[in-house]
Amino acid sequence: MNTTLNHCRALDAGDILRALRGHFELPDGVIYLDGNSLGVLPKSAAARVADVVTREWGQDLIRSWNSAGWFHLPQRLGDKIAPLVGAAAGEVVVTDSTSVNLYKVLSAALSIAAEDAPGKKTVVSERSNFPTDLYIAEGLCRERGYQLLLVEPDGILPALNGDAAVLMLTHVNYRTGAMHDMLAVTAAAHAAGSLMVWDLAHSAGAVPVDLQGAKADFAVGCGYKYLNGGPGAPAFVWVNPCHADRFRQPLAGWWGHAAPFEFTPDYRPAPGITRYLCGTQPILSLAALECGLDVFGAAHALGGMEALRAKSLALTDLFIALVEERCAGHGLGLATPRDHAQRGSQVCLSRSESAYAIIQALIKRGVIGDFRAGDGAAQPDILRFGFTPLYIGFEDVWHAVEHLKQVLESGEWQQPEFNQKHAVT
Repeated sequence: MNTTLNHCRALDAGDILRALRGHFELPDGVIYLDGNSLGVLPKSAAARVADVVTREWGQDLIRSWNSAGWFHLPQRLGDKIAPLVGAAAGEVVVTDSTSVNLYKVLSAALSIAAEDAPGKKTVVSERSNFPTDLYIAEGLCRERGYQLLLVEPDGILPALNGDAAVLMLTHVNYRTGAMHDMLAVTAAAHAAGSLMVWDLAHSAGAVPVDLQGAKADFAVGCGYKYLNGGPGAPAFVWVNPCHADRFRQPLAGWWGHAAPFEFTPDYRPAPGITRYLCGTQPILSLAALECGLDVFGAAHALGGMEALRAKSLALTDLFIALVEERCAGHGLGLATPRDHAQRGSQVCLSRSESAYAIIQALIKRGVIGDFRAGDGAAQPDILRFGFTPLYIGFEDVWHAVEHLKQVLESGEWQQPEFNQKHAVT
């Protein structure tokens, strides 16, 4: 292939999405390939949050719940996320964390299953699902008298037997970047009489998602990865309208009440998705997240999610090709599927040893990816690189691989400073 830097620069020159990079603060000397863990700062966010603090909170005080529209922010932001995940207006709400929202929707799914199919007592998930999803499911299964069955990817469909009440999966695997076929998997779950719960943490804003088209039952997602809402940004929750009013979610807080300011002692759930709110909302965090979501409005005029997906695949194709061309012989394997239909917006490289130190050496050089530990030969350590098409360019990819090549060839990853584990890897 022998791809050159000039070739990558030509790709950038022809990129119809190139202007979107200008919406973000990107530090000089940094190639940021960790947007699948924490997105970068939108340029509008600092001024927006400062305005909320100094004017809306500082001057207008409690009046801003009405005058500044604070009260309806969860629904307003939900409507901005809806087109990114194939939902309609009024079907998504932004609130709480992904873990808390998963607890809500899995609880609701188990309540539906208990009523519609009381004999089904198993929740099926992927063994390599994100751990917090498994922890939430494990706790709920223990409370409700269900079994949590963990399987390998090729065991998911066979596990949908007569006892499977719920199938709970993350659409794009956090370790490998492998992506499930949402339409086919959801159809298989429904054919087996199981409800389908999707975690979109590594999908929303990075790959096209069509919850309505797939006829999924429940979905949750993250606000601080590809949606660029900032560290700890609120998450979102979607419920198929056919389920939304059937059951209360378990965290019956006053913000999810049909009339919270009536202050009645009994709980009366709000209609639809609003009942999935719980307590008073984090306004500063919601304001920051809205700045990230507004960039997708600009992206819509340039082709929207389809254009972002095409660029994402081009970036990841280029990265894979350059790594295999320029870093051969250094023990790197490809953990991410080559098939476009099975790949999210990240590339994960496997290595049997020293993956953590290699990542640390890259970070010192300004190429920021991250590390995920394996569990031995069957699941080696992972060097993980996320490609956010809103702000990553093709020249970035070329330079990132050049730095990786130099780290591997020089052996600089062997330096003691790169082998000291940090709290966050």
